[in-house]
Amino acid sequence: MAEAAFWGFVGASALVIAAEVAFRVDLASMSVGLIMAFGVGTLISSIAFELVEPALDLADDPAVLVLGMLAGSVVFFLGDRLVASLGGARRGKRGKDAAGGSGLGIVLGTILDGVPESAVLGMSLVTLGEVGPALLCAVWISNFPESLGATVDMRDAGRSRTWIRVMWWSIAGVSAAAAAVGYALVSAAGAHAGAVVEAFAAGALLTMIADEMAPEAFGKSHLYTGLATTAGFVAAFLLTTLG
Repeated sequence: MAEAAFWGFVGASALVIAAEVAFRVDLASMSVGLIMAFGVGTLISSIAFELVEPALDLADDPAVLVLGMLAGSVVFFLGDRLVASLGGARRGKRGKDAAGGSGLGIVLGTILDGVPESAVLGMSLVTLGEVGPALLCAVWISNFPESLGATVDMRDAGRSRTWIRVMWWSIAGVSAAAAAVGYALVSAAGAHAGAVVEAFAAGALLTMIADEMAPEAFGKSHLYTGLATTAGFVAAFLLTTLG
């Protein structure tokens, strides 16, 4: 469990690093979009090859996995709508679009986005015996642009650097705990039930990608989004197959 927490923290370390980058460098919107699009591709690849495929090997009935993925999707959707009502709908946006985001909404939104990713890292320790490099890279890359945009948002809203740093370090701690919980759930549930838990997390992640990451990536990188997404998918696929 301690190892799972460690890898969960490593995946979330991008939140802290991106904040420091945002304090010092104002990256162009296109650059942020390309990073996010690349992350979309890596996450989709990791979900397919390091989450769903192992779960399918463990499950007795594929229909149960389908129900698990649908349940994960619905739960994330409802949670995302709740966060949006608290001011998190504009998290990750920059400039004028950031004006409507509240500090609480950004915090809750980032936790909502990051918890399934971190939990999956812990689950992979049980099902794969290790944290796949492709999955770890996918989680790290997906966290980077989200923190970058949200840090700019909060800085422009008057939040101090200390407040922002404490927030990101705290969320990194929550992510470490989520990875430990993911590990514990799959370990305690057994192979078949653990496969359902993984399917649930996969559904939540796919919904997060479609609702949050992909639209924002396209909004920033436009016609280059597909190229960057495919590059991310191929990179993660190569890491999975060659790792």
